[in-house]
Amino acid sequence: MVEKGTYAFSRYLNIRSASLPQLYPEGRSVAFVTNITGIPQVWRVDVDQEGEKVYWPEQLTFEPERVQWIRAPPRLGDRRLLFGRDVGGNEKAQIYLLAEDGSEALLSEGHEEAMHIPGEWSKDGRILFAANRRHPGLFDAYMQPLDGEATLIWENDEPGYLRDLSLSPDGGRALLSRMQSSFRNQLLEIDVEDGEARNLHPTSEDARYFTPCYSRDGGSVYMATDAGSDFLYLARLDLDTLELEEIAAPGWDVEGLAISPDGMHINYEVNVEGASELLTLNLETGETMKADLGEVPGVVPDVPSFAGDSSKIAFSFCSATSTVDVYLWDLVEGRVFPVTRSSCGGLPTESFKAPELVHYPTFDQDEKGGTRMIPAWFFRPDAEGRAPVIALVHGGPEGQARPTFDFRVQYFLQNGYAVFVPNVRGSTGYGKRYSHLDDVRRRMDSVADLAEGARWLKGRRGVDGDRLVVTGGSYGGFMTLSAITAYPDLWVAAVDIVGISNLATFLKNTSDYRRQHRAAEYGSLEHDLEFLESIAPINQIDRIEAPLMVIQGANDPRVPLSESEQMVEAMRERGKPVEFLVFDDEGHGIFRLKNKKVAYTAIMEFLEKHVSNM
Repeated sequence: MVEKGTYAFSRYLNIRSASLPQLYPEGRSVAFVTNITGIPQVWRVDVDQEGEKVYWPEQLTFEPERVQWIRAPPRLGDRRLLFGRDVGGNEKAQIYLLAEDGSEALLSEGHEEAMHIPGEWSKDGRILFAANRRHPGLFDAYMQPLDGEATLIWENDEPGYLRDLSLSPDGGRALLSRMQSSFRNQLLEIDVEDGEARNLHPTSEDARYFTPCYSRDGGSVYMATDAGSDFLYLARLDLDTLELEEIAAPGWDVEGLAISPDGMHINYEVNVEGASELLTLNLETGETMKADLGEVPGVVPDVPSFAGDSSKIAFSFCSATSTVDVYLWDLVEGRVFPVTRSSCGGLPTESFKAPELVHYPTFDQDEKGGTRMIPAWFFRPDAEGRAPVIALVHGGPEGQARPTFDFRVQYFLQNGYAVFVPNVRGSTGYGKRYSHLDDVRRRMDSVADLAEGARWLKGRRGVDGDRLVVTGGSYGGFMTLSAITAYPDLWVAAVDIVGISNLATFLKNTSDYRRQHRAAEYGSLEHDLEFLESIAPINQIDRIEAPLMVIQGANDPRVPLSESEQMVEAMRERGKPVEFLVFDDEGHGIFRLKNKKVAYTAIMEFLEKHVSNM
């Protein structure tokens, strides 16, 4: 591979991150997940209470498979941890207990084919979780002592991914959100003893209920919801009257809600055009505190974790110019300081570049009758002259490109590429109306937004409009394939990572638990098959002019390997230029360091061949 940039590619691969922090009750150490070894594993680090030192962490898990989640113990003095681990990226996370002596116990033994979604670890030594043990498409709720077998507490009879499971203060009730679709949830309360469930906020409209948690007295529930609103807001639901009270509505989405152990503080994030603000509300005084996250816009990607005495919060944070690290917010002193300091691969941090937030016009009008504007993040390289541009499309489609750290972006910039990261219609973070603009029969309107972005780029100073590349993963892969079939004249190359080549075959072959959920966004096989086939990139291959690279994990439970295989086969049958990489030990994305080296080296060589040498 030709290295044009100042720094070798291996440096960027060795940029590390630390996330998913769990603060131990004493507030003196934090467990977190980091990819220091090349595979996400659990580590633990002590906290300097003065915030002046960052200590070296201790590794706690060592198996050759990734850790997906962790839970710290709720009781003082307990040094155990719960965590989830899957195999080969199959997302069938199993529940493990990590003892104080470092030994691991598999709590979900015998259910290795099921997916386990963690809930709360109770003070009496049980874990609340959801799993699809009975049927691949149905998730039930379970309670399990750490030294015994799980008990089914609620048998679910409707499709829908379960999330955000939490317990009442007395442990007798459980909250959960059932996702019928990405924008239609049900907030349910389960009686742990008799398994009776009630819908806490029945409504005929689409509404989301995120991170619900009980008040200190168990008489109400705090949550982020968009019931009756375009944006998610902080709300309180009275469990006797089922009346919903608005607590904070900033006009942007409220996310990442956590309640303190003493029930006196609510911590939450506000997503302002993709950048995070982190706030804590004192429920007794009504006072709101805001964390100092620095001058560069960034993101809090995980739900924060409180210390046992509610005085401190551990959270992870990153920006486009700083990798993900764990921080502590001392609510008494008002200080924010780092707990981890992840390696940047020996690269000077001043070499990392921040994006400009831009808005470009698209083909239609907004609700007010003006030209609809599409938000995007635009990174410019230092190189002189006209730079080729890589359009990087996020997945989802209910996702959002945010100013996070991305080693790929920084490497592309060092090699003379500009990077354009749009939030086309259908993206979250800009209200429900915007997110619904690409539903079902309006699917290709989002691809048109991407095309308008390409045309906008052609008029920018310093941009080589004849060298535009499109790439994306998952749904972003579908967007990539759709872009080069619907608008073949705009793109000179494309890279599809675990992407969908036909929404119809995707719906037929995806995991059972995802089918109905995805059909609400894409359309159903029963009612929309003809339309789905009409827009399928695989059915329009003859229109493709750009060379294509396809990358896939063999164990992908979301977008099956068959989606990539059929696209590549059809390209080869027609003599179209295509390169194909399959990783046998990966699922929905590339997580292992050794595979990233192969995949991104191949991508850069592909771009060198088809773009840089034009």
